Amino acid sequence: MSSATSQAQARSDAPSKLQKISAASANKGMKRFLWSFWVLLGPGFLAALADNDAGGVISYTATGVQFGIGLFVPLVLCLSVLTFTVQEMSMRLSAVTQEGFSRLARRRYGRFWGLYHVTTLAFENLLTLMTEFIGMSAGLAMLGIPMWAADLLCLIFVISFVVFTGYYTKERIALVIGGLNIVFLVVAAMTHPSLAVLGKAFATWNVPASLRGGVIWFVIATVGNAIAPWMIFFQGSGAIDKGVSAREIRLGRIDTAFGCLMQAVIAAAIIVCGASLYGHLHNVASLSPADIIGGLRQTVGRLGATLFGIGLFDAGFLAAITVSLSSSWSIAELFGWSNSLNDKVRQAPKFYAIYAGSLVMAAAAILIPHMPLNLISIVTQVIGGVLMTPLLIFLVVMTSDKELMGPYRTKWWGRIWGWAMVGLLIALTFATLLQTVLEA
Repeated sequence: MSSATSQAQARSDAPSKLQKISAASANKGMKRFLWSFWVLLGPGFLAALADNDAGGVISYTATGVQFGIGLFVPLVLCLSVLTFTVQEMSMRLSAVTQEGFSRLARRRYGRFWGLYHVTTLAFENLLTLMTEFIGMSAGLAMLGIPMWAADLLCLIFVISFVVFTGYYTKERIALVIGGLNIVFLVVAAMTHPSLAVLGKAFATWNVPASLRGGVIWFVIATVGNAIAPWMIFFQGSGAIDKGVSAREIRLGRIDTAFGCLMQAVIAAAIIVCGASLYGHLHNVASLSPADIIGGLRQTVGRLGATLFGIGLFDAGFLAAITVSLSSSWSIAELFGWSNSLNDKVRQAPKFYAIYAGSLVMAAAAILIPHMPLNLISIVTQVIGGVLMTPLLIFLVVMTSDKELMGPYRTKWWGRIWGWAMVGLLIALTFATLLQTVLEA
């Protein structure tokens, strides 16, 4: 038996924090399973659900406005399989090795690759955080609050999240915040979508010929939103901070699968909301969140528009927390700083400084006059899709490494599927470059 296999088996045999919490329940059978699932529910569910962030909501809505239901509702549902595959690998890698992605990359492939991953992540996360503040501020603007005041309030709300004690408490609060995403399902129902049109969308996956010229950008943006780079870092590090070990991989997969399913269903609902504005709003690239909410007020009424605005704020709030934490965890892990949410601010000052600093920069950036906010939202998703390729290569290689993963390495069919995903992202990257050249 190899040393890695022995270490993995030892980690599997040792009782974890989650097992100790689960053991505290007096319930047995199904009740005990449900209790264990509730205890474990967190990193996978939050990473997937927060993927429907404010930028994603804007991008999905703009996609619905531009193309209707057509291609994209079936596409986002199918992409849930892709999202699950990537997030399962991230969860399994961290559960077995008990190391974050950036630290593993540095240890196994050198300092350059560790720095490359955290640098590109920090850049993409900053753009993503800008879209979160755009969405949150637009949600508060419905109350008549000036943009600068709404932006400041959002910043205070998100930074104040870290004052709660311990990882578990913060995670439970984040789960409640994430649960409010259900309002998008309500608004989608209020648009009274045609079941016949939805059925035709799944049967034909059709895009009107007059709109096919710009569809590649929206396809790449949709894929970029389905597997955003920060999700890999957040779920891996969150699983470690929570105390997930190799023995909880099965429940970790359920947590991840549940989150991916909910993410896809809600994303499809958001596209349906946007499709209700198909033909009503024009010049999609310059649409602001206020334009979208105003349009919904005309199609689903004041209540529906208000619910959509609440959902937009909620999506930005949850994602601002998770995206900022992915930056904090990855950078702190790389340099060996204290990096647990169980630590107080004075115990991990650099970790919390990264968290707050990234939020402050993003909040300040959206106040720059004449910023093309909706275009930033779509471009951010495209950049995310492009940056995923090298991340996914490292993830497939490391989870397939027998020395590193022992008995938990990816099976042969999983490796084939993983490399197929890499090929898909490389093809989409070349398509992006080709589209850029043709439109130049």
